[in-house]
Amino acid sequence: MVNEIQSHPYDALTPDVVLDAVEQCGLRPAGGLLALNSYENRVYQVALDEGYVVAKFYRPGRWSDAAILEEHAFAQELLEAEVPVVAPLVDAQGETLHVHAGFRHALFPRRGGRWPDLDVPDVLWRLGRFLGRLHAVGAARPFSARPRLDVASFGVESRDYLLASELLPREYQSRYADLSAELLETVTAAFAAVPSLNWQRIHGDFHPGNILWTDDGAHIVDLDDCRSGPAVQDLWMLLSGERQEQWLQLDELLGGYEEFCDFDRRELRLVEPLRTLRLIHYAAWLARRRDDPAFPRAFPWFGSPRYWEEHLMTLQEQRLRLQEPPLSFT
Repeated sequence: MVNEIQSHPYDALTPDVVLDAVEQCGLRPAGGLLALNSYENRVYQVALDEGYVVAKFYRPGRWSDAAILEEHAFAQELLEAEVPVVAPLVDAQGETLHVHAGFRHALFPRRGGRWPDLDVPDVLWRLGRFLGRLHAVGAARPFSARPRLDVASFGVESRDYLLASELLPREYQSRYADLSAELLETVTAAFAAVPSLNWQRIHGDFHPGNILWTDDGAHIVDLDDCRSGPAVQDLWMLLSGERQEQWLQLDELLGGYEEFCDFDRRELRLVEPLRTLRLIHYAAWLARRRDDPAFPRAFPWFGSPRYWEEHLMTLQEQRLRLQEPPLSFT
């Protein structure tokens, strides 16, 4: 019996297609091509006759054109406010989103940097100032085409997808269904306990890998996950360690943040609920991308019995975290 070979849209994104797409935008590729670390999209550093450019090819079917253009517009607003973000290049016609061979893509300037050292208080304070400026711009107007980072989209939809898929082994289905339902009930109650929550434009995925740090400070990259959400979503992902360590880190972050933007301290009770949503969403994200040839190579452990056992253990630990008092300055 011959195994059926499943194709994927990215199979058609050959080096020639990438180079032709860049050339179509009026640039002159020199032939050098380097795939960068990206799984949701395909991102390449392209050598030009003079310098380099980064070409990002959006995953087919993920975002609408309107949602991508909102991402680009947000990045341009940040640049105009002198918030250091790597924004898409604007061509002579004023366009940032292009299409070639069926692939939507955007070009970005190449920027260097390293991960920030989050053990250094001054780095946290400077990142806090950075986020305060970013959120001040984000609060100026809402998104209309991009979704919310909420319990329904990150939690309920992700849980339902996993339970309906064939990836969750039978022996784990009941445990996962019961535990995830309990967690989402607790998370829903936590959000309900913060009435009139401010849903504003945020980065949405502000982890150290999306921060390019230099001696002059930070540049942010990858606004691909920008959504409407509570401001604390962009803060909690910079916290680590025991409770006292997180409190000290948060104190530095907010010290810089509140120089530019007010912070609603009630949102601190959402730190662990948001972490819970991310855990559930991440497992479903891996499951949804299982047909992408890049994913089995990058995440060979996903879907194994050991993976599901460890995932359930992590969710059980998160249940205990949700029972603890939230971080507080009172």
